[in-house]
Amino acid sequence: MRNFTRKELAQYNGKGKAPALIAYKGKVYDVSRSFLWGSGTHQVTHNAGEDLTDGLEKAPHDADLLNKFPVVGTIHED
Repeated sequence: MRNFTRKELAQYNGKGKAPALIAYKGKVYDVSRSFLWGSGTHQVTHNAGEDLTDGLEKAPHDADLLNKFPVVGTIHED
């Protein structure tokens, strides 16, 4: 499994041909296949290529929703 820095994760912002990856509680998820992340942005408030640990705590849905997406790595400080 790959280890990502925040700088590396930012390259996977879902724009152009880049996959849409997000981090949550140390794990990196590939959300590219979700039509809700098609442009690299979800509900105008969350952006792919970022650690969404704090942001998802405020989301109207449960973080268990991430279980349907593949974990492709972990994130660590730069």
